[in-house]
Amino acid sequence: MLILLPPSEGKTAPRRGKALDLGSLSSPSLTTTRTTLLESLARLCGDDPDKAAAVLGLGPAQRDLVQRNADLDDAPTARADAIYTGVLYDALGFDTLSPAARRRATARVAITSSLFGIVRPGDRIPAYRLSGDTTLPGTGSVAGAWREVLGEAVTEAVGTGLLVDLRSGTYAAFWRPDASLARRVATVRVLHESAGKRSVVSHFNKATKGRIVRALLENGANPRTPAALADTLTRLGWTVETGEPTAKGTQLDVVVTEV
Repeated sequence: MLILLPPSEGKTAPRRGKALDLGSLSSPSLTTTRTTLLESLARLCGDDPDKAAAVLGLGPAQRDLVQRNADLDDAPTARADAIYTGVLYDALGFDTLSPAARRRATARVAITSSLFGIVRPGDRIPAYRLSGDTTLPGTGSVAGAWREVLGEAVTEAVGTGLLVDLRSGTYAAFWRPDASLARRVATVRVLHESAGKRSVVSHFNKATKGRIVRALLENGANPRTPAALADTLTRLGWTVETGEPTAKGTQLDVVVTEV
């Protein structure tokens, strides 16, 4: 099983640590695209901070993030599971997992990244700012850059197992599974039910996905089909409704009722 997470806009910048070594990251087939995007982002932020802030959608109070991007080559790195923060990652709590669950996370979790494609929890990366819907001058859209190369890396990481796709729409655009993989893809949507009405609530959705990943890692289950994943989540206490398989995979709706 491979659990594919979205990244977070918020990141914790390490105070010290060795510089980025692209050659040390998992999925080495992505090194060329990683290098292109890294150089493009650093050049933009170093040469024209005002333009960089506009391209990256940063306000006056966030100008330090432009300088952070300009200094990526020499910036300290830390494990990816310590870099990414936010609602989903707070609920998942990598740092408080049991030793067995942390080992499972190393093997079963990948994080989608605008700058690195996908990274594993133990990959050492710097904190950066680059959203998935950004278009870099002279390079093009981030999604377009990854769309050409990410499929092979994800497919290799999944192997013969199940892909549990928790990405948001922006990052799902980086790569979509083809028909040969679709029967082993489960996308998870969290629905918040209140007063008989269901909706996707961003904060609630992210927190629940984090709790789902944590529960799967702690439980140790390794479902190999969407139906088996639905059964596992049901045993773990969630209400799960399974959609019909499609060319993109099977959608599982996890329904959380407000009480």
